[in-house]
Amino acid sequence: MAPEPPLLTMSGITKSFPGVRALDGVDLEVQAGEVHCLLGQNGAGKSTLIKVLAGAHQPDGGEITWRGEPAALKSPIAAMRLGIATIYQELDLVDGLSVAENVFLGHEPTTARFVVRTREGRTAAAALLKRLGHPEIDPARPVGELSAAQQQIVSMARALSHEVRLIVMDEPSAALDPDEVDNLFRIVAALTADGVAVVYISHRLEEIRRIGDRVTVLKDGRAVAVGLPADSTPTRDIVAMMTGRNVEYVFPPRTADRAKASGAEPVLKVEGLTRKGEFDPVDLELRPGEIVGLAGLVGSGRSEILETVYGARRPSAGRVTVAGRQLRPGSVRAAVAAGIGLAPEERKAQALLMLESVTRNVSVSSMSRFSRAGWIDRGAERRAAREATREISLRPDNPDTPVRTLSGGNQQKAVLARWLLRGCRVLLLDEPTRGVDVGARAELYAVIRRLADDGLAVLLVSSEVPEVLGLADRVLVLREGRVVHTADARELDEHRVLDLVMEGSPTS
Repeated sequence: MAPEPPLLTMSGITKSFPGVRALDGVDLEVQAGEVHCLLGQNGAGKSTLIKVLAGAHQPDGGEITWRGEPAALKSPIAAMRLGIATIYQELDLVDGLSVAENVFLGHEPTTARFVVRTREGRTAAAALLKRLGHPEIDPARPVGELSAAQQQIVSMARALSHEVRLIVMDEPSAALDPDEVDNLFRIVAALTADGVAVVYISHRLEEIRRIGDRVTVLKDGRAVAVGLPADSTPTRDIVAMMTGRNVEYVFPPRTADRAKASGAEPVLKVEGLTRKGEFDPVDLELRPGEIVGLAGLVGSGRSEILETVYGARRPSAGRVTVAGRQLRPGSVRAAVAAGIGLAPEERKAQALLMLESVTRNVSVSSMSRFSRAGWIDRGAERRAAREATREISLRPDNPDTPVRTLSGGNQQKAVLARWLLRGCRVLLLDEPTRGVDVGARAELYAVIRRLADDGLAVLLVSSEVPEVLGLADRVLVLREGRVVHTADARELDEHRVLDLVMEGSPTS
């Protein structure tokens, strides 16, 4: 018998936008029932390629076949009718609608007179959620009330409601804790066992080993490797193909010992800080030039501690002191005035003005510096922003660039430049490399360490334990809102931290 043709073949795909050739002859082949990992730095062409596959972009050239037959993906509806579904990193769910309404949005079960059969939709949605291993999600519940992990399950249920044969998952684990990632992988394994193919996009190379069958690597709009075996291709080779150079997760050397030896006084003191229902009393000190990491699972209280120190949440008890001055609880204004800056986890929603320029995003917390008799000195604002962005090597070197056009790593640099311009003393970093590719991560690590070397005190939260251990000088391990261990980062390893966050007990 003749072998089955690939489920999907994309050959020589090209796509250009004004001034940019986003795809330059890209090939991709996906077999039924496999997990095909698509890798590349931000700007490599991954997003454009999956939008062509989803029918959202029309290619300028190349051929696409589906089950051995030529396919024209003229629209997202045409792609969905073939059996191709895309789950983007920014989930396209409607918060105000119920789970069932989101699952069947656009193809609701109706009567002959087009009246929506609500009960039938909820029953069908419940069956899909059960198939995905989440029968506890209520089909009648508004999607906006669900966690990020649950919303992702709803997006998968929507895809399965169309009899999908190929699912594209764009950074599906970015907002998940380790247990939720394990559950995601169980779902993917069940789907592929049923013959569904998955195109999986992730910056976390360790995930590729766990879940991938084959790998295609994009760089500068070209496929530099197609269909490599995921389990046997060395990580160093993959990184070299993605970046064009040998980049590893190399962390800059620590310098906190120098700060301690100089007898520097703590710039930040957190004493008995508590927020009922979120975290128990926390005590920590942070000296100039020192990086302290908070390690723990999602829900352990890590981000809540940062936001309470920043004044975005009001504590139940305790105090925060900066350079000897106690801050007014629950006041962002007081925290910023004292020299605290926050780079939040959701930088697009919580930190950046996506329609504004780099200049405005960098200067927004320092506008009083550029005010002249009620007018803004645009020239001074632009010069100051450019100086701050050059100091941390933000690219492109043009302060007029819209921040929405920057890569994830450069958007994060814009947030850091804002606090650099403000002259903050304490920088709070919540998931600083989320959604950032491997090459840009190394650059951000160097920037963070350089800022610390210049005397900035950094309090860091990351879901990636190696990142916490590699960047931080000291680590506080959290479990269920309690600090269960405090140690020099060099005294810990990944296995020890994971043991503590899973089953640790408080220690002095």
